[in-house]
Amino acid sequence: MKDNVAEEHLYLAFSHQYRDSIFPLHTSISLFLLSYCDCKLFKVFLVPTGEDVGDQCVTKNLAGDLEVHLISRCQLPVVVQSCSLPAVVVKDDKFCRAGLSVVLRHIIQKTFEADPSKKDVLELLGFKKTCLKACAEVSQWTRLCEISIPLAVERFLTASPEHCQAIPPDILLFERKLGEPVRVHNDDKIRRQKLQQQKSGTKAAVPLPCEEATEELKPGEVHEHSPSSLELSVAFSKLLAQEAPDAANREAPHIRRTKTSDLPLLDHVFAEGLYFTVADLVLLPCIHQFLVSSKKQGKNLLSLPLISSWYRRVQEVPGVKKAAGKCNMELLQLPELMSAPEKQLQDSTPVPDELEEDNEDSHFIGGPRPTMTKLMENGIEAKFSPHPCPNWTLDWTSLPSAVSPAEGE
Repeated sequence: MKDNVAEEHLYLAFSHQYRDSIFPLHTSISLFLLSYCDCKLFKVFLVPTGEDVGDQCVTKNLAGDLEVHLISRCQLPVVVQSCSLPAVVVKDDKFCRAGLSVVLRHIIQKTFEADPSKKDVLELLGFKKTCLKACAEVSQWTRLCEISIPLAVERFLTASPEHCQAIPPDILLFERKLGEPVRVHNDDKIRRQKLQQQKSGTKAAVPLPCEEATEELKPGEVHEHSPSSLELSVAFSKLLAQEAPDAANREAPHIRRTKTSDLPLLDHVFAEGLYFTVADLVLLPCIHQFLVSSKKQGKNLLSLPLISSWYRRVQEVPGVKKAAGKCNMELLQLPELMSAPEKQLQDSTPVPDELEEDNEDSHFIGGPRPTMTKLMENGIEAKFSPHPCPNWTLDWTSLPSAVSPAEGE
């Protein structure tokens, strides 16, 4: 760490060690991200939730190549004692960042600031750097990744055999979300390429980005993924900081004339859609523990084909297997699963009503007209009153364009 950079302390809770993870899962997730980013900018402290935990329980494995220190809760800085861990504090400062998403985003940003060549790390924050930025109180997706799935997996692992037969509802919700079509910024071109690919019956060649795969292939060889080969080629090109391969120099005339509404939708490749983000790194340790436990119990994963495909696909991302190795996480090699019948998925543990409602509302598009329409559909009539100060005016030309309702974002 540079001398002119203030030392930052990362505080993680430690309740127990189970298989290849440290619990609570928020701690395993944080350590996994540090390993993936190869980040050693933080001094890491584990804070036991129990009264008596020996050094040998923690420092043998699972923390990767990171140096970790045990500290009791009473030794925490005062500003951290009232916060839920994980938390980050600049040494001898009073400003505290707490909460999983906030801490993970901070780790990513600090890693990039220390080494601007790590653009792939910055890409974990997604389009406009907003991945998991909204707090769990207002974002159903942040709540699912940050709170619901980690808690569901922890309960699943600690439940008695007779109480852990059903798949947790939050896992089922993630399975359903992976089945939803995705939209990304400026996806019209990608969807036209997909249409042309479907019309011509060709497959897009997808170079395997992971180190392990490239060693097995001769120079110039590629591996094909189907049926979402185009999505994978675009996603992996983003990971490798390359231009996405074009299906052709220019689309055929009938492809260019096709209405946007008639273009094929894009399939989910990673958790948030087309690109690999920090959400995938949050979910991987959780889903890994769930799959390992399910496999040991002899459970059939046919009702989770999309999660199984996602789990295999994440392993192909550069750096994931290396980070898993550092954390002694033995990733499973799952077989290809055919999509289960819709009825079979529905017959599994049902998704709670509140999650279903959140899922429906996630498609709501904001703005004045959709908002007014939704109000009227629910029998709510908006009443308008005149402006209290009609003589007040603003000279927008004298103000910065960033604050103008016509130009600002």
